[in-house]
Amino acid sequence: MSVESKEDIVALRKIGKIVAEAIHSMFASMKAGMSTLELEEIGASILESYGARSAPKLCYGYPFATMISVNEEVAHGSPSGRILESGDLVNIDVSAELDGYFADSGYSQPVDDGNEKANRLCQAGKQALAAALSVARHGNRIREVETQVNQVARRWGYSVIQNLVGHGVGRHLHEEPSNIPEWGNRGDRRRFQEGSVLTLEPFLSTGPRYVKDTGKGFTVGTPPGNYTVQYEHTIIITREDPIILTAA
Repeated sequence: MSVESKEDIVALRKIGKIVAEAIHSMFASMKAGMSTLELEEIGASILESYGARSAPKLCYGYPFATMISVNEEVAHGSPSGRILESGDLVNIDVSAELDGYFADSGYSQPVDDGNEKANRLCQAGKQALAAALSVARHGNRIREVETQVNQVARRWGYSVIQNLVGHGVGRHLHEEPSNIPEWGNRGDRRRFQEGSVLTLEPFLSTGPRYVKDTGKGFTVGTPPGNYTVQYEHTIIITREDPIILTAA
């Protein structure tokens, strides 16, 4: 989507704020001993209270309102009776639609604060998103995102998941441009365009560079024993810093 009016920006900010509130509320309530389905119910109630609809359910027939992945589950995890334990690394991804506008965001955080391995990876993941956002402005090459994220990952000693990437959004959950960035393609000459609505969502990992289908519904993951974090915002490209629509 490309923004064409102030009304577009107002509507995108509205759904972005709802998505951010759902994620914030879910993490604020998260504790050891609760199930991921109980966590899902919190996010679902937030979306419902605003009249927003789950984007994965609307676009792809996903059966829940939110996506919750734990430990080696990297993304698109389905809520279930799984009980969260202290130290589990949890990723929550919420994307939703309201009045024909879509926003998408994700965040990772361990249950409680005792998992230093996960905490360190989370710090690096937040820096990776900040670095990606720093080059997301009109005229810059999209592949600069790869450069920035790789620099952060190497500095911390982590790898980057290369088959989960950002994408256009706004009038549908997934739009052009796709593959933001297109990892390893040095010939990618695409540039960010003012007014474009898209997501940036680097995934940093303790080793793997690719996720695979787990055979559990929509869930993709890595071999047991690995951790991966994702931090994602929906943004509007400008000639200066991007407008972040899904900030808490």
